[in-house]
Amino acid sequence: QVQLVESGGGLVQAGGSLRLSCSASGRTFSNYAMGWLRQAPGKERQFVAHISWGGYSTYYADSVKGRFTISRDNAKNTVYLQMTSLKAEDTAVYYCAASPRETSVVGRYDYWGQGTQVSVSS
Repeated sequence: QVQLVESGGGLVQAGGSLRLSCSASGRTFSNYAMGWLRQAPGKERQFVAHISWGGYSTYYADSVKGRFTISRDNAKNTVYLQMTSLKAEDTAVYYCAASPRETSVVGRYDYWGQGTQVSVSS
């Protein structure tokens, strides 16, 4: 089991920035690829970004490419999502999740956090 806890969400104006954190405990964090996913009201959960177990490889959804940056610190068992140039359409509950392999498929993540709300006012 991997336990994940997100933090850092909040209310921000359009154009602003936020940094989300996800702390992991349980099984060896560095064994897992990590992802950030989000779910807006009335919409399906969607992929945002993922990072390889060692942090050497990252991948982003087109909607956030160039604005969001995923990173991880295996010594701290933490993965981050730096979000800049936020838009109203980025408003959602953001989840971190763990998978044995890097994937953009929502259903292939094995462990999930409880989510943190990000609200962007226009």
